[in-house]
Amino acid sequence: MAVLAPVSGSAAPVPGRKRRAHALSDRRTRFGLLNATPVVVFLLLLFVYPIFSTLMLSLKGKDGAFTLHWYADAFAGANLEILLTTLRISAETSLLALATGFLLASAISRLKPLWAGLAMTVVVVPHFISALVRTYGWIILLGDNGVVNNVLTDIHFPGAPFQLLYNEVGVVIGTTAVMLPYTVLLLYAVMKGIDRRLMAAAAGMGAGRITIFRRVYVPLVAPGLVNAGVLSFILCLGYYLTPALMGGEKQTMVASLIDEQVMKQNQWNGASALGIILLLLTFAGLLLLRALKSAGEALRKRGATS
Repeated sequence: MAVLAPVSGSAAPVPGRKRRAHALSDRRTRFGLLNATPVVVFLLLLFVYPIFSTLMLSLKGKDGAFTLHWYADAFAGANLEILLTTLRISAETSLLALATGFLLASAISRLKPLWAGLAMTVVVVPHFISALVRTYGWIILLGDNGVVNNVLTDIHFPGAPFQLLYNEVGVVIGTTAVMLPYTVLLLYAVMKGIDRRLMAAAAGMGAGRITIFRRVYVPLVAPGLVNAGVLSFILCLGYYLTPALMGGEKQTMVASLIDEQVMKQNQWNGASALGIILLLLTFAGLLLLRALKSAGEALRKRGATS
């Protein structure tokens, strides 16, 4: 008896297709997809579409043709100096916020719950005040005749009064004050969860304070330090208000440059390229954070097995 050969166009269904068809036929799956649809549409309209439009605008020349001119312009001349200044100020801010936040969070974590709550309130509440008001407050404090310089002059501090405004010092102080609540909150959450008995056990085994701090305490708070440092750096990259009000011409950051190109030069293509560069720097910071976390976990596993 002859065996009919299968028609080439009617091949057996792929198992993967069967699984997908079975999943779509499930009532709970369809209900989940229905609930996820508004979220997906929201993300597409308010996040994906604007970013895609900005990217296409940054790749479009004055004649409408494809070009990389705006990216080349962003990495040349004065624009490159502004980009490097932004990276430098962001790094300085994150380091200063880490140092100050570490001391504050460490001190607060040792307080009793009532006093710790009051201290955290003092740290966090200024964050809810308008950034413009806080910036003008720092201008009043750091001015030539401000509170800081008056106090330093009254106590005859060498070199007082100092130029604390319209330079990099003023910008770093202002941006650090903005980033400090984030840093303290992240570090306090990590420090509060540390088992103090580990330090006591290390002391009982003869370790000194410096050794306990270096080999026990710092590794335990390292994840919080990495998270707080990267978060401060990323947030500072696109910060606009404080550098614009407390800095000078040499402290112009990328956000101020974007504002100038859009509002004064009507140069949307160049501003779009700078915005995409900031976005890529943000992604790079997030990838660095993930890499540092993976490296930290690998080191902890290696230490546990050794």
